[in-house]
Order: sequence, then structure tokens, then C-alpha cells
Amino acid sequence: MSVGGIGGAGGIDRVMALRAQILERNQALARASATPAATPVAETKPASFATTMQTALENVNQGQTQAAKLSESYERGETVDIAKVMLARQQASVGFEATLQVRNKLLSAYKDIMSMPV
Repeated sequence: MSVGGIGGAGGIDRVMALRAQILERNQALARASATPAATPVAETKPASFATTMQTALENVNQGQTQAAKLSESYERGETVDIAKVMLARQQASVGFEATLQVRNKLLSAYKDIMSMPV
């Protein structure tokens, strides 16, 4: 595919459609991995906010580490599928952006709470 084939409104639409597909797949993977295993309901405890945030941050960090490793392997000339590299980088980017948005919302909520009159 040539670079000239990407330009124009049709190329942008294709890129946006591919982005939407990647986001949908990422959400489906997240839902599938978030589905708990067959554990009895009585034994599960609700996770604390801190534990949930720590787990989410570890997952984002793991995704970025995996994307970096795949990129390095590709750059070294090892046999790595470029689509797999790009997908891992996109997933890491989406995860980071989501984490950044959560952080911004938390800071905003904190500022709102701190500015409340007692």
C-alpha cells in the first residue's frame, strides 16, 4: 500500500474505522479477561479502591513493557509480525490514555472535595 493511498477523506475514514475496530477488540479482550473464573460467590471479597487502582496500573505497565519488548524485537530484525507489534503499541497507548483520564478525574474530584465548605 502506498503512502499516497492513505491520504484524503477515504483514507482517514479507513484509519478511523481500523481504530474503532481496535478499540472494540480491546474492550472485548478486557471484558473476557475481567470475567471471573468459576469461584463461589461467598468466597469473593469486594476489592478495595487502592487494590483496584494498583492492579489497573500494573496491567497498563505490563502492556507497555510487552509493547516495548515487541518493538525492540522487531527493530533487531527478529521474526515478529508487524501487525502484532502495532496492536501491542496501540493497546499500550490506549491503556495509558485511559489511566491518564482516570488520574485527571481523580484529581478533579479531589480538588472539588477540598474546596467544599465544611
